[in-house]
Amino acid sequence: MNIVQKTALSLTVIGAINWGLVGIFKFDLVAALFGNMSVFSRILYVLIGLAALINIGIFFIDLNHSREIKENVYATERK
Repeated sequence: MNIVQKTALSLTVIGAINWGLVGIFKFDLVAALFGNMSVFSRILYVLIGLAALINIGIFFIDLNHSREIKENVYATERK
């Protein structure tokens, strides 16, 4: 996982936590911190949305691929 994917995943987690707070407590943390629909909060919402789009790619990659390669290299070295 590269730095772009890790950053996107972090932003998506922040967005998910914010939506959880909205759903459970009717409390929007982003709006509370940066103002209701202020320029910064809107930018943050857009970045979180873009991060979610980037994370869609996780569904299409084999997360075990690099692990399998490492295991095969290690097994070859032990022989």
